[in-house]
Amino acid sequence: MSTAAPLWRGRALAVLGILLCAFSLRSAVASLSPVLDHIAADFELPTAVVGLIGTAPPVCFAVFGLCTPLLERRFGIERVTIIALIVIAAGLVLRGLAFDATGLLLTSALVFAGIGMGNILVPPLVKKYFPDRIGMMLTLYTTAMALSTFLPPLVAVPVADAAGWRASLGLWGVFALAGAVPWILMLVSGRAASQPEPVAQPEPVARTSPAGSSDPAELATGPIVVAPADSQVFFRLLRLPLAWAIAVVFGTSSTMAYVSFAWLPAIVTDTTGVSATVAGLLLSLFAIMGLPASLLVPTLVVRFQATRTLFLVAVGCGLVGVTGLLFWSDAVTVWLWVALFGLVGILFPLALVLISIRARTTQSAVALSSFVQSTGYIFAAVFPLLVGVLHEATTGWTVPLIVLAGVLVIAIPFGVIAGRRRTIEDEWEARYGRW
Repeated sequence: MSTAAPLWRGRALAVLGILLCAFSLRSAVASLSPVLDHIAADFELPTAVVGLIGTAPPVCFAVFGLCTPLLERRFGIERVTIIALIVIAAGLVLRGLAFDATGLLLTSALVFAGIGMGNILVPPLVKKYFPDRIGMMLTLYTTAMALSTFLPPLVAVPVADAAGWRASLGLWGVFALAGAVPWILMLVSGRAASQPEPVAQPEPVARTSPAGSSDPAELATGPIVVAPADSQVFFRLLRLPLAWAIAVVFGTSSTMAYVSFAWLPAIVTDTTGVSATVAGLLLSLFAIMGLPASLLVPTLVVRFQATRTLFLVAVGCGLVGVTGLLFWSDAVTVWLWVALFGLVGILFPLALVLISIRARTTQSAVALSSFVQSTGYIFAAVFPLLVGVLHEATTGWTVPLIVLAGVLVIAIPFGVIAGRRRTIEDEWEARYGRW
């Protein structure tokens, strides 16, 4: 097995491109809601439009995530990454120029379309350029996304106060445009096409024996072989429990995040009587809990195969947090329960790592990324609306919180399956023969 190459050697542009892309995927979403009051001072924002903007991200992520593998096979992963970042930048600039609620909705949808493409592309980019450094690069990637989740709300309002909400929204397009530059330079210089493959892959992958077993004694490392794009790969995933399991892990993570960003301030305000300002701080606490997870999870999975342990810790803490909010919450203990609930953020970097290490090739990683994220976002799009309906119907938060707890419990067997140390190709071959 060859040794891992230094991270920056011949790959500095790829590192920069991945990190800037990752930052753009979250900052574009997190920068809008803090300045909605500023926007409403300029033109009317109907509640229905605000609701649609809140529901649009997972829907757009799912739809455009499904389209991305088709574009990747036709144009190549680097070119589609450039397209996605330019679409994000254009949408952000146009959103800052919107003059009515409809324009704000349409330009936001354009932004989310680009993000939906970028979400699918980054894990396979990591796999292609850093097969020997997957853990480190996914740590950097998920950390960049975590930072871009809670930094925009801190910056957006001061910028809007000083320069107007249009400047506050548009400035994030700079990061998306900057993220496209490294990939453009790589294409122009020919570096994208000259990446050496196959490259040694250090993380253990379960190789299936002829009998279909995955005994730890049989674990071996294998090369990443870039095979011709197969239009049937995506549809094969529909028949694989491993692919569905990773999709449920990702969907559970997205559900907890989108429900929390939509409703957690209202939940803590209604159940504990804290002020709106404190509720906002509690939401920031929920988001910040994902930062240590982003730093630790990729390494723990790649080096120590801790998938199931991390999954159970995330679900267990989430259940304790929800239970605390249900039965023992007050203005003091609510901080503990929200912090514990925030540890469900472990599931996000966990799912991203699994996308990279549960596929042998870049092409199958693109297909798996598309399947997992599109399915997960469809799943997640249902629950913010469902929680609101249940709250209106029951005039309380008990039933919605029980539903969230139920989602976490139902996800447990899927997390166990996702922890199997084998690739989607291994599972297909064990069930159906040659991949």
